[in-house]
Amino acid sequence: METVRIDKWLWAARFYKTRSLAVKAVSGGHVAVNGQKIKPAKMVQQGDLVVIRLGNCEYTVRVLEVSAHRGPAVVARTLYAETEESALKREQARVERAAMHPEGRRPEQRPDKHQRRKIRKFLQKE
Repeated sequence: METVRIDKWLWAARFYKTRSLAVKAVSGGHVAVNGQKIKPAKMVQQGDLVVIRLGNCEYTVRVLEVSAHRGPAVVARTLYAETEESALKREQARVERAAMHPEGRRPEQRPDKHQRRKIRKFLQKE
């Protein structure tokens, strides 16, 4: 069975932009293989379960293919399959983050001088 280093696989699967970022993430404990924290030189093979924490998101993926070469994004998506629980958990977290900001997007521009005066006047009434 073919194996490849986890940092190379994470880079080839496009979870990280550079190998050095993948090495830092693995060394920092943000990646686990089959439930164990690992070092960057850990070899992965088909069928391994990899848990990757990227910022607020946590991906749980099964390794379908191993590759040490970075290719197009379409090819990179064939290297792994995300579990259903992981996808549902990420979607739920996205909805919760959106609910924390009910106003939606930020205004396209800052209030001008006249609008600021109106805002101050309105706030002084309360």
